[in-house]
Amino acid sequence: MAAKTKLELTWIGKNNRPRLEPRILIEEPEFSHHASTRREGDIFDNMLIHGDNLLALKALETDPAVRGKVKCIFIDPPYNTGSAFEHYDDGLEHSLWLTMMRDRLEILRNLLSEDGSIWMTIDDNEVHYLKVMCDEIFGRSNFFGSIIWQHSVQGKNDAKTVSLHHNYVLAYRKTEAFSRNLLPRKPEHNKNYNNPDKDPKGPWRAGDVRSPNYRENLMFDVTTPSGKIIPPPEKGWRWSKETFASKVETGEITFLNEDTRVLRKIYLCDQEGRVPESIWFGEEAGTTREATNDLRTLLGLGDATFATPKPEKLLERIIQIGTQPGDLVIDSFAGSGTTGAVAHKMGRRWIMVELGDHAKTHVAPRLQKVINGTDKGGVTEATNWRGGGGYRFFRLAPSLLQKDVWGNWVISKDYNAEMLAEAMCKHFNYVYAPSTEAYWMHGQASENAFIYVTTASLTIEQLRAISDEVGEDRSLLICCMAYEAQGESLSNLTLKKIPRVVLDRCEWGQDDYSLKINALPMAEDEPDDIEDTPAPKKSAKAKAADTPDLFGAEEN
Repeated sequence: MAAKTKLELTWIGKNNRPRLEPRILIEEPEFSHHASTRREGDIFDNMLIHGDNLLALKALETDPAVRGKVKCIFIDPPYNTGSAFEHYDDGLEHSLWLTMMRDRLEILRNLLSEDGSIWMTIDDNEVHYLKVMCDEIFGRSNFFGSIIWQHSVQGKNDAKTVSLHHNYVLAYRKTEAFSRNLLPRKPEHNKNYNNPDKDPKGPWRAGDVRSPNYRENLMFDVTTPSGKIIPPPEKGWRWSKETFASKVETGEITFLNEDTRVLRKIYLCDQEGRVPESIWFGEEAGTTREATNDLRTLLGLGDATFATPKPEKLLERIIQIGTQPGDLVIDSFAGSGTTGAVAHKMGRRWIMVELGDHAKTHVAPRLQKVINGTDKGGVTEATNWRGGGGYRFFRLAPSLLQKDVWGNWVISKDYNAEMLAEAMCKHFNYVYAPSTEAYWMHGQASENAFIYVTTASLTIEQLRAISDEVGEDRSLLICCMAYEAQGESLSNLTLKKIPRVVLDRCEWGQDDYSLKINALPMAEDEPDDIEDTPAPKKSAKAKAADTPDLFGAEEN
């Protein structure tokens, strides 16, 4: 076995990767919604996608308007508590979960902009596995926070060991280009600032003048205004001798207690915000109970609600740190739709994906209330939200190919000509943009490279005519049902037959890649007694009876 050249997390089935079909998205207008009026700055091109999130992410990955354009990703994946897997091997349970997460995170990374970030809520069951896996996917140097979020403030008296009140938020950047924003200051953050010496710059607080790390150029004596000599601290001063002197001159560094104490002034007027900290208390970032109550009020759910909804305050904080107005935010485990609701109220563009039927029954109605301005809860008041904008509701198209009655792969009957052209553009990385002038321009890969998709069989005369229109300075990929072989001599045309050209590109007819119990192998019952004597040989007739029907038919 070849020696490993890097540190990595391994698990059962890690090398098994799905061959995903790049599906197209179909709008369902009856679930799309927009405000009745339009104002400056309103955003209408948000997307709510109903369908398997891995296939949806693949669809977005092949969309040049999304790939590499996402500023912030938030996901609240299943925490894998193990309750559904209690009869199965623990290693297999973790492996299924890790594969599910790995396949999605790799695409999510491709969606991020160079200055983008991803935030993941998780609990103790998988946080450490997820951290190591994300180090491998995003790079260990791009990890910048393991935040403790107090999701519950109520003690649990029935806890067998300790009462857990926190989840984690793991945060990674795409590259060093990421720059976090400051959080807004509140009056309680300024309570340590005062102005006992009537400093004209206003209130200040004392800051440290010592260096956290030793450097030779920071080791020097300081002469105070009264002529006293103060030796350097153990690791030296925080600044060089020249910088130190300039700060003394401006008054930022002062001397107290008869010039024996060196003090740095940190002025309130210089503080534009506050640096995010690694512990987020429920009072500021919200709790699960708070989120549940808001949903019950907003949607009239009564006692029936989501198991662990995320509060709007939590998403508000993440979006504040990671984005600016107009940036694109994605959540591929939409759940109750909190990410889209908060992003909308904060003036960000958003895309959400949700497999469950509550995408229509709960998430869409919630967003409609946000757009109509009738959602009064969550961060509505904090963001001064009054309604507006809109979103489009999409579903994943069915698989492009299906088998006919003879078992041959053919184009799905659900596809019309426009859908087929868009699907083929996705397969070959062309931007679907049908021309109103040239019938053979269905998509474009570069300034001079185009694609034409047709279900017709093309004769050599038709191909020559198309070749003449394309011209010598452009190239055209033609995907058709059949063509005359002489057409291959036309240098500016590349000819491919449908569906043969895409048959081996992906898995067809796979609509659900979610984590499901039926993905686990059935456990075999162990016999009570094991006999050493071999089993009697079966007759040919008995063997035939045991042979399964090749066509899967069952006898009545």
